[in-house]
Amino acid sequence: MARSATLWLAAPSRFAGLRKSRSRIVIGVLVLLFLACLTALTVPDPAAVSPGSGTGQSDQTDLMVYEKIVAGVKGGGDYYTVATDTLRAGGYPLRPFLTVRMPSLAVVQAALPDWGPAILLYLLAAYVGLIWGMRLGAALPRAVPRIFAALLLIGSMLAFLQPDLAAFHEVWSGLLIALSLGLRRPGRWIDAVAFGVVAMLIRETAALYVIVMLVLAWIEGERREALGWLAAFALFAAALTAHAYAVSGVTGPLDPASPGWSGLLGFGFFVKALSLATALQLVPMAAAALIVGLCLFGWASWNDPLALRMLVVLAAYAALIGIFARSDTFYWALMVAPVFLVGLVFVPDGLRDLLRPSLDRPRITVTRVAR
Repeated sequence: MARSATLWLAAPSRFAGLRKSRSRIVIGVLVLLFLACLTALTVPDPAAVSPGSGTGQSDQTDLMVYEKIVAGVKGGGDYYTVATDTLRAGGYPLRPFLTVRMPSLAVVQAALPDWGPAILLYLLAAYVGLIWGMRLGAALPRAVPRIFAALLLIGSMLAFLQPDLAAFHEVWSGLLIALSLGLRRPGRWIDAVAFGVVAMLIRETAALYVIVMLVLAWIEGERREALGWLAAFALFAAALTAHAYAVSGVTGPLDPASPGWSGLLGFGFFVKALSLATALQLVPMAAAALIVGLCLFGWASWNDPLALRMLVVLAAYAALIGIFARSDTFYWALMVAPVFLVGLVFVPDGLRDLLRPSLDRPRITVTRVAR
């Protein structure tokens, strides 16, 4: 009896048809990936989201600071004056200019009624879920994997469904990156670029996502799309320059400087931060670390341009967080968290196609020859 070509996917995984030698190499890499994920058990626990300089006299959190800035702007204050005064009062660093967030999110939230940011957050999260549901529906023809993918999507967006976190820039920017990824298709990239621009104007680290998309479009020969991403980055660079000039007008050499972004906490910290950004925070860290490894393997298994982009974006932010993040900036992982756990839905097909060459045994057929 012939075996089914796939288990859950509509098409074979990226590892289908591998020879035994290559499949064993991939299995070895997978084992190394799991071991690397388990280094999350050795990195320090993320610190409370508190003043970056570590010298502040206040016990307020970053979230409280962002909320105070929104309240100040809503009360009629100039954004840069309100933001720098609030950061200064909390003992936060004001140099370099990147320590002060760009005004986009605070200004928009200040213009909305008190219930506005929560409603807008729910609508954006629902739109992300809808777009990704349609993309996954085409890849998962059966009901059970579709239900599983929906549950994984909810688990990935656990932090993004909490209106109390609406003042967090990474919450919005992470959703916009997920939306941009889900909307992008070959030949249809304008919407994706537009949402990428908005993500960068809310949180500067979204520029890494735009750079990844630019490079992949260029490599794939999508020249017009690559130029679109380049134009988006140029627009962001202009806005960032204007932001730097505005910050310089309300700060001085006596303001505290940032301790820097060179935490060098490694891949394990990325794994731990990503676990804390999703429903994996509810399971023991050892199990969460291995699940993160399975998710990464799952994204590598799905043979689709969307999966390739997701995997490269994850790798880029893993490098960013592993090299530059400090223990109190673990929330950078929110930038890639909204759909991360969905990678698990691709694992069954990926594992079967990867293990099949090693498990298959030569078959000997005995025939009787009549004389």
